Amino acid sequence: MGIRLLALDTDGFERLPRHVRGCVFWEVDPSAGVRVSEFDKEAWTSGLLLEWGTCAQLAQHGSNVMPAGAAARAGGHTVVGTAFYAPPARVPRAAHFPTSPVSADAVLLMSMHTVAGFEDVRAMLIDAVVADLVQRGVRAVEAFGIRRPVSDGDDVCLECMIDADFLENSGFDLVAPHHRFPRYRLVLDEGLGWKSAVEGALERLVVEAALKITIEEPRREMVPALRASGRTDRMDRTG
Repeated sequence: MGIRLLALDTDGFERLPRHVRGCVFWEVDPSAGVRVSEFDKEAWTSGLLLEWGTCAQLAQHGSNVMPAGAAARAGGHTVVGTAFYAPPARVPRAAHFPTSPVSADAVLLMSMHTVAGFEDVRAMLIDAVVADLVQRGVRAVEAFGIRRPVSDGDDVCLECMIDADFLENSGFDLVAPHHRFPRYRLVLDEGLGWKSAVEGALERLVVEAALKITIEEPRREMVPALRASGRTDRMDRTG
């Protein structure tokens, strides 16, 4: 597909697709009644990038053959997918789900948005998010899923929610069941724990080998001396 993954930086806001640039479903408190504000979205994104670090992964496609206005273009590349994530305390909407709150040790995967025809990049975006968070020492990532159909009374932006089935198929575990907005969790340190265990085992082998060498060397030095003095036969008879 010619897909390139990269982290969103402070200069990359204009590369985002139009809906992603403007929708503040997650970033503004629902009580404010604001659903679209490119100014607020850019302010939230820039502040988080400066204070916390990377908060989004982008999937770029190398071809410009896309429907007009479907996605943002930059340098011959088209942004066809985005994944936003942040500490839950920085996400006002995170406190307003029936399955809230997000666990204290987790980062919230807020949204995943893909252009029609590029749904497959979602798995790549998940991998990029996980790789970034593991490198930063994050314990877990959680997400609010959505089960369709959604009624008119549900105050949600469907484009900014992640299908529950996709989260389940991506290895997330259900931690807070709900008929519309279940919450899922993916523990990130299992791989690191396995790595630590292997490294610990190797270290123990090195130490044991060093101790064995330390013990064996004096024995090798003693045997010729004992044979020269004739003590080995006496030791064998008395042993």
